[in-house]
Amino acid sequence: MAKFNVSLKKIIDEFKLEVLYTPQDPEKLLIEETEVNRPGLQIMDFYEYFNPERIQIIGKVEFACLSVLEEEVRKQRIEKLFTQGIPALIITRELPLFPEMMEFAEKYEVPMLRSSDSTSSFMASLIAFLNLNLAPRITRHGVLIEIYGEGVLIVGDSGVGKSETAIELVKRGHRLVADDAVEIRKVSNISLVGTSPDNIRHFLELRGIGIINARRLFGMGAIKVTEKIDLIVEMEIWDPDKIYDRMGVDNEYTSILGVNVPSITIPVKPGRNLAVILEVAAMNNREKKLGYNAAQELLDNLGLNMEAHEVIKKTDI
Repeated sequence: MAKFNVSLKKIIDEFKLEVLYTPQDPEKLLIEETEVNRPGLQIMDFYEYFNPERIQIIGKVEFACLSVLEEEVRKQRIEKLFTQGIPALIITRELPLFPEMMEFAEKYEVPMLRSSDSTSSFMASLIAFLNLNLAPRITRHGVLIEIYGEGVLIVGDSGVGKSETAIELVKRGHRLVADDAVEIRKVSNISLVGTSPDNIRHFLELRGIGIINARRLFGMGAIKVTEKIDLIVEMEIWDPDKIYDRMGVDNEYTSILGVNVPSITIPVKPGRNLAVILEVAAMNNREKKLGYNAAQELLDNLGLNMEAHEVIKKTDI
């Protein structure tokens, strides 16, 4: 799988960091590692399992540790850290610099930045930012829309009515995230986030009308930049020979980037109000996440002992 990166400039702009030194344009300095490191052990000259690709963060504890070292020892420890080829050193809490820090930063071309935030708060925000921007990702043909707070990914063959259904949902007060191409990122082992490529964001294609801009037509309240994917709906032309699930006892899942997402298949034929069906599907999915299954309750009321089971429908799409 491809490895992604984010520029140091984007991090600087996102967290409004003070630039103390950069060897070149921060736009050209790329970060590829999602984890960060507080180099307390390295200050004590312990480098086993040290990953030099991580951003290094010095907070109050590291600063106090350096302060109690003799000057020559402190210089040696700081220089050794800078010789590791670290991508950047960030000082939190607006702590002052030791004089040799700037000297070694320039000598070994290590960017130095400073934040006014507390160390723990800054680290948490930075890791979340890196996880999002460096996450494994794929692009999938479909429509992503937020329905009652649930991120619903609509997939299906071209011409089945995905965009038309999305427009009806937007008219009913829901928010469009992406049409035609959905960029899906794995932000954790259990979470997927979808967004639209920048160059086609907010645009939809409607056969017979052409391209429209949802933000221009329906306003800012009709669009959203990103959304977690909670449910996958596959739309397909009604097949009279196929048996469709009428109870909803079974839980089907689609695997994307190794994350299993609940999925359902909606057959399409004239007369079906797909927008309303998707609204109900989103609300029903939320109820299932909260532990309630209407089909299971009905079977219990009828005295039928049919345990719901889970089916992995597809693998790594």
